[in-house]
Amino acid sequence: MIKKIIRKMKLFLIAYHFLYAFFGALFYFFPSRKMKVIAVTGTNGKTTTVELITQTLKEAGFTVAAFSSIKFEIAGREEPNLFKMTMPGRATLQKLLRRAVNNGCEIAVIEVTSEGIRQHRHRFINIDTAIFTNLSPEHIESHGGFKNYRKEKRKLFFAAKDTHIINIDDENADYFLDVPSKRKICYGINFSSKILKKKKENSEIIRAKDIKILGKGVSFKVKEESFYLNLSGKFNVYNALAALAVCKKEGVKFEKAREAFRKVQTVPGRMEEVISSPFCVIVDYAVTPVTLESVYKEIRENISSKRVISVFGSCGGGRDKWKRPVLGEIAKKYCDKIILTNEDPYDEDPQEIIDDIEKGFFKNKNGSSQIPQYEKILDRRKAIKKALEVAEENDVIIITGKGSEPWMCVAGDKKISWDDRKIIKEEAKKLGILINEEKT
Repeated sequence: MIKKIIRKMKLFLIAYHFLYAFFGALFYFFPSRKMKVIAVTGTNGKTTTVELITQTLKEAGFTVAAFSSIKFEIAGREEPNLFKMTMPGRATLQKLLRRAVNNGCEIAVIEVTSEGIRQHRHRFINIDTAIFTNLSPEHIESHGGFKNYRKEKRKLFFAAKDTHIINIDDENADYFLDVPSKRKICYGINFSSKILKKKKENSEIIRAKDIKILGKGVSFKVKEESFYLNLSGKFNVYNALAALAVCKKEGVKFEKAREAFRKVQTVPGRMEEVISSPFCVIVDYAVTPVTLESVYKEIRENISSKRVISVFGSCGGGRDKWKRPVLGEIAKKYCDKIILTNEDPYDEDPQEIIDDIEKGFFKNKNGSSQIPQYEKILDRRKAIKKALEVAEENDVIIITGKGSEPWMCVAGDKKISWDDRKIIKEEAKKLGILINEEKT
């Protein structure tokens, strides 16, 4: 009996989300029919990929709309995404697309999530191009396993009408390559000949080579054309390659992308430097084990000349509890001092969340039993202040988990106005630390 009730509830929710998507599109007269829509999905890199694609298309003369976890941009006008939701709800998304059409936008670039796909937020949007960035475990408890999570992501590619753009360095590339499409454009850096043999007849390849980390940027070549990104990290080369694949699809010359890449100075909350001297303070959204390790490796290998001090917690109280000790293990491996703090506990006890992360410090992975120097400060402002107080010249403080998010979500469905970057600047001023804004 209980199973039947649960099944009926699931069917009801599916019908509800599907019909809501339909009536949202109907109410706004199916706006996506009057433009091209590029949908970007994956676990990591979606926001930066959306930004690089948007700036490249604008450089090429297109009127563009872009909807990501950090902002909504329509024909050059920007507003922050205050929903605490990467992919807006069905009616909201259709409303944004209608505004884009009314403002003469030819192309919309949308960041798409697995939860959004599961709730049919992508339905009744004519998706021309779907992009796969990468895949690693995330929202596992919500989806009931990694395979279900991956399956939700793939549904986007069945909905895409024309072109699939796929990162073939990712171990899940085959799973997405197998979905039929008129055209496939693959991109990567280290892919093997094995994947090339498996690729479909209509696939094209964009490959980066001669990658060089240059201070706070990175350069690379595609064939004999050189590109430079002001964004640090090898992982951002992948995001740039996705933008170049869009150029190939839309007939845009690579020189337009070259100019656009140089103009993108930063992506808010993504490896964003807030203070550069006497020590460096960086904020990044990283919330998954893969992204957190990528950020720490980037700092260790290319930025830090002294200590790495990390401030983080585990966002999304009540979900993905499996990753908490994993995050702790990663921080232990790369950081000299760790401050565990609150992020977005929702209705879960924030102390329990950071206690779960702490367990990772005591795991003896690879034979390492050394316990890192750490402390637990639940008040995030106080945690940031503590990091600023203990930092020495040439240290790097990396504050992860929120990036440029404008809210902290706590118990009782309450949102507290928040911005890590603003808090850093306020506390730095109190301590007499010169911040970037004052030096320019």
